[in-house]
Parts: sequence; structure tokens; C-alpha cells
Amino acid sequence: MRDVRKLGFMLLAIVATAGCRIDMHVQPRQNPLSKSDFFVDQRSARPLVQGTVARGQLHEDTYFYSGKLGNNPGDYMPFPVTRQVLERGRERYNIYCAPCHSRVGDGNGFIPQRGFARQPPSFHIDRLEKAPVGYLYGVITEGFGIMPDYSSQIPAEDRWRIVAYVRALQLSQHATVADAEGHPIPSPAPEFVAPGTGATLPRLKPPSASAADPESK
Repeated sequence: MRDVRKLGFMLLAIVATAGCRIDMHVQPRQNPLSKSDFFVDQRSARPLVQGTVARGQLHEDTYFYSGKLGNNPGDYMPFPVTRQVLERGRERYNIYCAPCHSRVGDGNGFIPQRGFARQPPSFHIDRLEKAPVGYLYGVITEGFGIMPDYSSQIPAEDRWRIVAYVRALQLSQHATVADAEGHPIPSPAPEFVAPGTGATLPRLKPPSASAADPESK
């Protein structure tokens, strides 16, 4: 009787597993860029249908996405420059641009300091200070010389924010005390409670501490 029960359980298990199908898992498909005998050109990856636009790629504002008016770079920002725009631009600049161009834009970033073949030009030379903002946007978008393009890493709006911040860096080199609303130029170097280790950020000394407590300096 025990053997009969074992046989019954085995038959039940076989019937149950036979009902499992993996057709969706093993259905016919094409690997990316694989050869296909279905199409005349034997390419499985098909070009976009003429006249169609992928979602999110309807670039109706030509100037916003190219920085050009016709064939020439424009010289106006496509949106108002606010404090939030500059703060975002500074953040993106420090991530993508400062390693080569440095945080002050003089071209002496960490990568050139460590033996990179060519040092980037300073943003503070006469040629780039007079360059239209559309030109700076185009360099970020299309690359220039040995500098690669950043169109895939940085969205168009953030590229314009970086351009606005670069303009702010350039203006800072000629700022007056009146422009800085009474703040000293150049600004005094920050004082640190802890310099940071690379894994941790430095901690700045509160302004009130250094001014009120002479021993804190």
C-alpha cells in the first residue's frame, strides 16, 4: 500500500510539472544588432520610420537645443538666469567641467595637473570672455578638439545652466566691491574645522566663531 502511495505522488508530480510552460521565456527574438533573414538588408535593428519622433525628442525650440541662430551661435539665454539656475549650474560644472577646467575656470584642473597631454584654455582669456553663450553651449553639446561632447551625460537645460555659471565665473574676475554688495574681493579663504579625508567633506568654521573668538583662528 505504501508503494502505491509513492507511485501516486510521483504520477501527480509528473502531471503537475508537465503543466509548466516557458513559451514566453524561449519565444523567438533577436539579440541587439544580430543578423536577420527576414529583412532584405539582414539587419534586425530597424531605422526609425520616416517622419516619426521618439517620445521626449521633439526639439521644436531649435535655439534651445543647438545654441545657434541659423549657422551662427546666439548670444542670449533661452530662460531667465536666477539664483537657482546658477546654483544648479555650479553643481553640474563642478561635476563635469572642474576636473579639467578647475573650479575657477583657469584650465588648471586635477586632470591637467596629473599629466594630461593638453591643458584646456582658461575661460578668462579675451577670446572666451567675448564668445557668445551659444558658442559655449555648442562646445558642451558637440565637443571641441580633444574634449568629448557631453550631450548624452548632461541634459540640454543643465548645459545652459553650466553656461550661465561659466559667465558668472568670467564676470567674477572683473567684479568690484560694489558688485559684491560690500563683500571683500577676492573673498577671504575659508577656515576649516576639519579638512576632510576625501571620503568625507571638509567642515567649515562658522563665520561667527572666527570673528567673535580670537583664539579660534
